[in-house]
Amino acid sequence: MRLRSWLVTVTAVLAGSLLFAVPASASSPSLWRLTDLAAQRVQIADQVAAAKYGTPSPIDDPAREQQIYDSVAGRAPQLGLDPADAVRFFRAQIEANKLVQRGLYARWDAHPAEAPTTRPDLGQIRPVIDGLNTNLLTELAATIPVRAARSCPVRQLVTAGAADVVHRFDPLHARALGEATSATCTADQGKAA
Repeated sequence: MRLRSWLVTVTAVLAGSLLFAVPASASSPSLWRLTDLAAQRVQIADQVAAAKYGTPSPIDDPAREQQIYDSVAGRAPQLGLDPADAVRFFRAQIEANKLVQRGLYARWDAHPAEAPTTRPDLGQIRPVIDGLNTNLLTELAATIPVRAARSCPVRQLVTAGAADVVHRFDPLHARALGEATSATCTADQGKAA
């Protein structure tokens, strides 16, 4: 455990140093809030998994996913976002959530004593997810310049590393955060300035 603690400390110091080495200009905000919201959405996957585990509710919910994509695509133009870019970003959020759910299911199947003993109500979790989605969409619009910059992939890598440390993610959640933030930058989509 000492090695993990040491690695977390070194990662935090390096992430902080790199954040200052690649500053955002006054006209382009940082990716921190967007990444932190994505991390919060990754965390809520634990509750979704606990609500569904041991029930007939599948991890994949194409109807619910399509509702989110349709909502995002419909609201994107009002925020100055390309609907396809917004849907791509939210597809990554949903895939990250499912990655956590599948990982937790596997863990709980292998170690039944770790399985949740209470089942959260999905009806109470979904409004929280909807609120996160609204905030993510707003922040996606606020970060258009930095997401289109050529430096975005480096900034995103550093910001995701810092969020991983701040949220104290285990390897499963860190991998999910990587998935969630994989569609942040538009520069790698041929849209860079």
